[in-house]
Amino acid sequence: MIDLSWMAWTWQTALFFAFIATLLIVMTIWEIRHPGGAPRRGILGIVTTRGDRLFISLLGSAFINLAWLGLAGPPLWGAVAICLIYALAVFRWV
Repeated sequence: MIDLSWMAWTWQTALFFAFIATLLIVMTIWEIRHPGGAPRRGILGIVTTRGDRLFISLLGSAFINLAWLGLAGPPLWGAVAICLIYALAVFRWV
């Protein structure tokens, strides 16, 4: 196991940042293989690309998790489920 104590990270924190890095790598490969991403105007009324929709879904997910912590407290599994549904909706309709 990698020693993350020098940064006061838990394995969950490392996993979170590894997931974000993996998302960015996957989106980069997707953009290289299929450039453009067909910008489109969604329900928000703004033109977004795949990268914009990823950013909106990550930002919204942060607020969903913060709201969950404030209202319900840990654990965050319910918030994670809501975040996945939210991200799918953003990529589908935004």
